[in-house]
Amino acid sequence: MSTTSVIVTIVVAVVVLIVLAAVFRAMARSRREHRRVDAAGIRERAAEQELEVGQREARAEEVAARSRAAQAEADAKAAHAEQLAQQAQVHHSDAAESRADLDKEWERADKIDPDRKPGHAEEDPERPTRSS
Repeated sequence: MSTTSVIVTIVVAVVVLIVLAAVFRAMARSRREHRRVDAAGIRERAAEQELEVGQREARAEEVAARSRAAQAEADAKAAHAEQLAQQAQVHHSDAAESRADLDKEWERADKIDPDRKPGHAEEDPERPTRSS
């Protein structure tokens, strides 16, 4: 091989390497640009969904707040109902004691009444009838 052909071969090889490097660089640049475009598209879609997600979060918080308010109201009503039940129990107990005292008074009146005969279970006309 002559010196000229060796030089031409080396020059051609260098040119081929330079062209290949330029092609690879262009492909890498194109790939980076494509990825930038994809990322921008993803960000755009995410930004569009941001408002909807914010509205969903706000709705969830609103429902949670209403739930807490309803639970507080239910707790207050339950406490009030318990208080009323206790008051009713006290009133029933007082009424039962009063009824027992009243029955004793009627019996006492029956015992000291000279017109009442012991052992007769007749109705006292002065005694009101008890409706149970």
